[in-house]
Amino acid sequence: MNDIESRAPALSLEGISQRFHTALALDDVSFSARAGTVHALLGENGAGKTTLMRVAFGLLAPQRGEVRLHGTVVRMTSPAFALARGIGMVQQHFSLVPAMTVAENVSLGNRGLFDPVMAADRVRVVSAKAGLVLDPYAVVRSLSVGAQQRCEIVKALSRNVQVLILDEPTAVLAPREATELLRWIRAFADAGNAVVLITHKLRDALTIADDVTVLRRGRTVMSTRARDTGESALTVAMFGEQSTNARATPARVLGTPNHALTAVLRAEQVSLRDARGVTRVRDASLHVHAGEIVGLAAIEGAGQRELLRLLAGRLVPDAGQITQPTSIGFVPEDRHGDALLLDAPLDENVALRDARMRRGRMPWHALRDATAAIIARFDVRAPSAAVAARTLSGGNQQKLVLGRELVPQPAALVVENPSRGLDFRATVAVHAALRSARDAGSAVLLYSSDLDEVLALADRMYAMHEGLVTEVARDRDVVGRAMLGGPNT
Repeated sequence: MNDIESRAPALSLEGISQRFHTALALDDVSFSARAGTVHALLGENGAGKTTLMRVAFGLLAPQRGEVRLHGTVVRMTSPAFALARGIGMVQQHFSLVPAMTVAENVSLGNRGLFDPVMAADRVRVVSAKAGLVLDPYAVVRSLSVGAQQRCEIVKALSRNVQVLILDEPTAVLAPREATELLRWIRAFADAGNAVVLITHKLRDALTIADDVTVLRRGRTVMSTRARDTGESALTVAMFGEQSTNARATPARVLGTPNHALTAVLRAEQVSLRDARGVTRVRDASLHVHAGEIVGLAAIEGAGQRELLRLLAGRLVPDAGQITQPTSIGFVPEDRHGDALLLDAPLDENVALRDARMRRGRMPWHALRDATAAIIARFDVRAPSAAVAARTLSGGNQQKLVLGRELVPQPAALVVENPSRGLDFRATVAVHAALRSARDAGSAVLLYSSDLDEVLALADRMYAMHEGLVTEVARDRDVVGRAMLGGPNT
């Protein structure tokens, strides 16, 4: 037994049970993270992973069981209590204040007078050490989702935590950023700290984790050293035997799309500057025909966020022309911030589609019927249309948003990071829905920070670099070069 394996757990949860109304979220779950290790926590959406770690971070008081720090029982009363004892958590859905700067957000919760210069210096030091570049004076609402994720991580690291819980930290990062973050996580653990990595990416887990625990329906079904397992065994543990091939479902590749048809969605030499006067999109042109999925590949901050919103009708260009159909759906990457009213019932969330075009009284009876149809067609796990969107797991929230934008079938659909934070089963369902929309005649424009996802779904490809758009071949190396501004051949 080596030195690390002989150490007492830095964090342990023993016999944790948690019930929400009639749903048993955690059923006698035990978990421990050793100092000097990365412990991957796996499971499908709704398995109880985040709930368990919210108990560890003091966001939830367990109805049964106990939490131990370095072998001593503690009562986690709040996140502030946890942070004071060296436990930090970066949640999948951010807790930042949009109107504040990065430095102000990182400083929230500190004692004493706020010194903007010292706060900015602290951000620079921590972010540079972690390899997560941030502008301390940038207002959070102006940041991309990837940059907001980096801000959350730096905020936790600034508290000098020794136990760091990360909930899907690479879900919104570009491949290079994700690789750098995983490298940092490994170094952070090797320095004697403990990391709990909640992830759906088995390759990430097996690459850097020392230990792996799998939850299924609120119970522990596997806990082992990472070296003693593999992707196939983990998939079986997460979903059961019947789902072992779900993650390998191949994309149906179409032949040449019918370019004789007029493009349903088109941008012609479009440019856009942001609120600070920075050009985000420059002379961009692309087109999407009915019955095809067009993929957009880009590294974080290349202008794709703004271009997608231009084509979805959420922004107006400074120059150039956008051609859009009357019926267009939009699935943004941040479902909590941009797609759902979390405390509203599902039928009110379905009513958000085309809300700006509605006149007169709301047809609530028809909307409830439509919501029930979406729940059935897209396998949204919800007891009724009357429950709040907040009560659904991330995967079911995403399926509800996608269903809302696809029923009735739109002429065009713009989709941004559709599988962000989803497990394999939910990802397969989302991919199937996008292909069905394509096959039914919709023009689908897809961006994902996961290049493999774009290549698996797209019939044609564009790459974007520093606001410029180029059509490229569906070849990973070609697309990768074009994303970095290199030749596209």
